[in-house]
Amino acid sequence: MRTERPHLFVGRAEAPIAFVESVAGGIRLKALDREAVRAGLSVGLTLADARARVPELDVYPHDSHTDHAWLERLADGCQRYTPSVALDPPDGLVLDIAGCVHEFEGERRLAADLEDRLARRGLLVRHAFGDTPDAARALARFAGAPAPDERRAVKRLPVAALGLDDDATTALVRAGLKTVGDVMARPLSGIAARFGAEAATMVRRLSGEVKGPIIPRRTVAKIGVERRFAEPIARTDYALEVIGDLATEAAGTLAERHEGGRRWEARLFRADGLVQSLRVETGTPTRDVPLLMRLFRERIDSLADPLDPGFGYDLVRLDVALAERLDASQLKLEGGEAQKGEVVQLLDQLGTRLGRTRVRRFGSRDSHIPEQAELMLPASDPVPTALWVPPEEGEPPLRPIYLFDPPQPIESMAAEVPDGPPHRFRWRRTVHDVARAEGPERIAGEWWRREDIPTRDYFRVEDRKGRRFWIFRHGLYSERENPRWYLHGLFA
Repeated sequence: MRTERPHLFVGRAEAPIAFVESVAGGIRLKALDREAVRAGLSVGLTLADARARVPELDVYPHDSHTDHAWLERLADGCQRYTPSVALDPPDGLVLDIAGCVHEFEGERRLAADLEDRLARRGLLVRHAFGDTPDAARALARFAGAPAPDERRAVKRLPVAALGLDDDATTALVRAGLKTVGDVMARPLSGIAARFGAEAATMVRRLSGEVKGPIIPRRTVAKIGVERRFAEPIARTDYALEVIGDLATEAAGTLAERHEGGRRWEARLFRADGLVQSLRVETGTPTRDVPLLMRLFRERIDSLADPLDPGFGYDLVRLDVALAERLDASQLKLEGGEAQKGEVVQLLDQLGTRLGRTRVRRFGSRDSHIPEQAELMLPASDPVPTALWVPPEEGEPPLRPIYLFDPPQPIESMAAEVPDGPPHRFRWRRTVHDVARAEGPERIAGEWWRREDIPTRDYFRVEDRKGRRFWIFRHGLYSERENPRWYLHGLFA
């Protein structure tokens, strides 16, 4: 709040702040800043009691979504230390720094750098290192006095560090088990039988016997290259040159693997902690650096908010999030492959400028229901494996080019036989006299999903003016007393 809306605290920098929410018909404190804690307030206190104790308290409604967005923003900024950063809501982050500390000459320097950066944003950090994510999380939240080693530090933690619900924690305390060490000293089979299997599992996690999973906020890329700067760079053009150098380096690695990248993401880490991302995708695997740079420039030109270096970028990272097999291709004598490549490049440029989901193509789907036999996919996605059913040679197409979604009702005005097509029908206030008709093509519903789906009898009809329609009767006369007619598509 103080960082994002400093104008609210002009002349009142030391005013205590509290965030409140309605709980069970009352308004209670949900979060407090340091000044409010120093004034003796605590989370869970009613607003009336808090006002009585601290009349100058500033109160704002608690917004959990904004808190979560802020936590995600911090997680993005922490990816300068490791690509594996997980959220620990509502106010924690878990960083897997295994193999990443050499850049900072040790864990202590990494932690000091993290504290300095967050302190410049007005944030106070409690951190801890651990052999497992659960041990690090528990030590960061509950550790008190220093201990000779991690195992003894974990044993000194209160049972609340196990992360169990309030009832289980209260039961442990009432049983005389006040610290994690007290619980570890008992047979885990007895702990599981009396306090639940989760209690025994958490003890194993804190002791390092079982390692809990880390779910990173972002998938770790197959290939990632980066460039750090002692002095932040403040020119976007130079940052693009760096991205070009990183793309060349990544393309070399891809060439050794006989692969090409299809999804490239450049992230620009500003010195003030903000991270700006640029993502481009290609329809086919590529290692063409000039093409990638052209797409990155297109992406920058299409941004609603132009890139702002601020105080400069001190880290630029390029990830190849998706790579596929790419072997050398042989050009056809008539230039077919060259023409295909130009189309793919055009689609890549349009997708980068307009958005990935704005440029789409038709894909076939294995379904006998006409409106479900095709779907729209982003043009950069792989082509579906299902193939279109070609019409028989010399026969007109079985399906129209244009389908109405949903089908439009028509009024059948005359028919020779009940199961036959209408001789005349009204659609959009116009009467059409049917000159020719072909059918029916009977399409049953998906009976394995629902038994009451009516059968459709489709007819290809042509009126006296040569216009061709695809109409169907929704239901057999044995299924419905008065089945309705619909127009589903138009032939060219």
